[in-house]
Amino acid sequence: MKFRKYLSSIGSHVLLAVLGVIWVLPIFYVILTSFRAEGGSYKSYIWPKGFTIDNYINLINTSTSMIDFKRWFLNTLIIAIFSTIISAFFVVCVAYCMSRLRFRMRKPFLNFAMVLGMFPGFMSMVAVYYILKGLGFLETGLLKQVALVLVYSGGAGLGFYIAKGFLDTIPKAIDEAAYMDGATKWQTLIHITLPLSKPIITYTLLTSFMGPWVDYIFAKVIMGNDTQYYTIAIGLWSLLEQEQIEYHYTEFFAGCVMISIPIAILFLLTQKHYVEGVSGAVKG
Repeated sequence: MKFRKYLSSIGSHVLLAVLGVIWVLPIFYVILTSFRAEGGSYKSYIWPKGFTIDNYINLINTSTSMIDFKRWFLNTLIIAIFSTIISAFFVVCVAYCMSRLRFRMRKPFLNFAMVLGMFPGFMSMVAVYYILKGLGFLETGLLKQVALVLVYSGGAGLGFYIAKGFLDTIPKAIDEAAYMDGATKWQTLIHITLPLSKPIITYTLLTSFMGPWVDYIFAKVIMGNDTQYYTIAIGLWSLLEQEQIEYHYTEFFAGCVMISIPIAILFLLTQKHYVEGVSGAVKG
């Protein structure tokens, strides 16, 4: 019996180790390629014949009409910050209303929001494009950036289900006690609910911040060929175009590593709150 349990334990560890290697291998390949000394694309080997940091240096120092990593990075950072702030505000407000308030059409709205959440966002891409064009948001590069912020944050309120699940775990008796002391619903939200909701707010901020960094479809549709206002996803993908790939293939991977650093740092700094937010939402 003990021998069977021992074998079962070994088998579980071996399976987890294999799955771990499969998960880490693509990341390992990206990092290796970012330091690869030999240029060109699609080598028949994984381990580089030489290592260099020139890929990072060239990517940062290159500033042309077609390639400007620093500008792309700054564009994405600005869009991500504004989108994160607005998205978090929308999500928290909607989640608080759905969790704490009782009003007519509440349940139909919850069902409607759930149905809408089943459809991928890019299905509305064409409609959103023509709406923004009709409103004049596609006239200049700066307005296009504003349009991206509106796109990323506009529908954020419909992603309130996880935040609502967390708020449902906070006893309503706390709110009722605040009302008895003369607090309004807004004061209760600011001074009681939000301090108790740091985990889910952290989770919302992280997911909202990651969106602009990884999105390509909406950003490309809105930005078009306005290269100096590209986000990091569009800019790096342009390095893989047919006329660029042989010269900038390894720099593309260097850029992939660099844009993952801010997200990795944020995740490590807020990991505790992130886990608490997700686990609290599941309990709710």
